[in-house]
Amino acid sequence: MEIKRVGAQPSLQGLATTFTGTVRIDPLFERTDPARVLGVNVTFEPCARTFWHTHPLGQTLIVVAGVGRVQRWGGPIEAIRPGDVVLIEPGEKHWHGAAPTTAMTHLAILEKLDGKNVDWMEPVTDEQYGKDGLP
Repeated sequence: MEIKRVGAQPSLQGLATTFTGTVRIDPLFERTDPARVLGVNVTFEPCARTFWHTHPLGQTLIVVAGVGRVQRWGGPIEAIRPGDVVLIEPGEKHWHGAAPTTAMTHLAILEKLDGKNVDWMEPVTDEQYGKDGLP
């Protein structure tokens, strides 16, 4: 057994090549082979969001604070709130982030396939993100 103490791993800033706006990533755990799972807490400031991306084995998001948004390619933008769990299928193109006026934090749990856990794509445009109608 191992206990990962809070604050033992430094926070990271989301890169401008994969995020729009101010994003903080707090690593929580990453299991070693043969396990593949890892988890991070991600905090998005208002309007911040990921680029479009996929995960080879899917992703689970658990919203822990604030109000956010998530969208799968071709689908509607959905508001997400604390306690909501978002199950993203393997290979499903999507993005997620904060609402226009409220920050959002979620726990992200995902698995690596051949050492890779995400495929980053193009930015979510302001028009795609939208600022009307949803929280």
